[in-house]
Amino acid sequence: MYQRSNEVETLSLYIDGEWRPASGGAYFDSVDPFTSEVWSRVPAASAEDVDSAVRAAHRAFTSGPWAEMSPTQRGRLLHRLGDLVAAHAEKLGELEVRDNGKLLAEMLGQMRYLPEWFYYYGGLADKIEGAVTPAERPGVMHYIRYEPVGVVAAISPWNSPLVLTVWKLAPALAAGNTVVVKPSEYSSASMLYLAKLFDEAGFPPGVLNVITGVGKETGEALINHPLVERIAFTGGEAGGRAVYQAAAKSFKRVSLELGGKSPNIVFEDADLDDAVKGAVAGVFAAAGQTCMAGSRLLVHESIHDVFVEKLIAFVGSARLGDPMDSATDIGPIATPPQFQKILDYIAIAKEEGARCVLGGERATGADLGGGLFVKPTIFTGVNNRMRIAQEEVFGPVLSIIPFKTDDEAVEIANDTLYGLAAAVWTQNLDRAINLPARLRAGTVWVNAYRVVSYLAPFGGFKNSGIGRENGKEAIREYLEAKSVFLNTKRGVPSPFVMRLPSVN
Repeated sequence: MYQRSNEVETLSLYIDGEWRPASGGAYFDSVDPFTSEVWSRVPAASAEDVDSAVRAAHRAFTSGPWAEMSPTQRGRLLHRLGDLVAAHAEKLGELEVRDNGKLLAEMLGQMRYLPEWFYYYGGLADKIEGAVTPAERPGVMHYIRYEPVGVVAAISPWNSPLVLTVWKLAPALAAGNTVVVKPSEYSSASMLYLAKLFDEAGFPPGVLNVITGVGKETGEALINHPLVERIAFTGGEAGGRAVYQAAAKSFKRVSLELGGKSPNIVFEDADLDDAVKGAVAGVFAAAGQTCMAGSRLLVHESIHDVFVEKLIAFVGSARLGDPMDSATDIGPIATPPQFQKILDYIAIAKEEGARCVLGGERATGADLGGGLFVKPTIFTGVNNRMRIAQEEVFGPVLSIIPFKTDDEAVEIANDTLYGLAAAVWTQNLDRAINLPARLRAGTVWVNAYRVVSYLAPFGGFKNSGIGRENGKEAIREYLEAKSVFLNTKRGVPSPFVMRLPSVN
């Protein structure tokens, strides 16, 4: 098993190809969610540091090696970076676990898959093609070219820091932009390590800059900077709303990947064993700390009791413990504020009349480190109007809601402010094909859950966000379409249509 070092590492900002402390000399602590001990000191970037990072990105975008590179050359750099990420996957995974407490097995899987984003967008970099439209006026040619937006601010959350940052970085860089990354103050170390790999891959100074700090100070300075043209944000609904409102003041382009209250729908003809595993993967993997968590389990009334019994037996066997231990099934909650929020929602559910059939409290034990553990919790007797069914908990808490008909299932599934993801468990071909079209969600899985791909656009309907990440859709988010009209005829007619009066 991985052995944690007792040394506290002091990290640095990465600006214009250089490592430097924050200009004000301030630091904040990064705490290991399992041990509750400080394991690194992270620089708290000031508005001055933010300005330096954005200006470095702007210089790199407007002049110098990056601005002069062909798309093919940019693609080769991204491919080289992918190779380096693959070679350092284990280190990156360990850093993620120290920062957010997720299972090492899950983080290693993510890090080993992460290079595919750099390979995919590296290959796509020189496939961005314009178009010539049919001639509409004699002698006038019109064509469309696609150009990078400029400086992109990428703001990522604490729950999956590198994955959700790379979803922004890879397409933005493939399109020719430069980027300033602001990771969560709770999980900055892995992004700073990734910056070292950018350096090793040969990216010119200023193409990538990483500033760390508290959202209200560092984040606001970045969002409001006049040289930032586009903001890519992943986080909670409240944070997304604040970003959207701030960006609107200067008409910055924005993409937002926000929260969810995703329905996981189990029909009477489903393979129940597979559906149980899907329900567990949907909300208890990562201790429920994922935007796409299937936190509402809709179960057909005819199988409700049998399914709940199977689910309780399966989840009840889960082992809580050190996320670095391969035998652990569920790790700690990432931060003390999130830990308390989950406990508060459990209390709210009980007050509303939901019946707690499993868990429902913090977990304690000598092998649970600093104690930020919540027992996997299942509520039955939930109706869709309860807060536990409408508001994002972001923890290992599952609400089970019965339904009678397909129409009722769809109605319940869509009856939420969110629309990030949904799943359908059925052996009925008609349902499998036609039901996804009726669900108001950006991603729908059939007989699966939490499957993502660099090929597949990801994003939400309604309050779950704006724009898409991954796939060809994502690179369009970082491009501007420009129309060019080219007159090929000589002798431009006079712009004046009125004739002067004759003079006698």
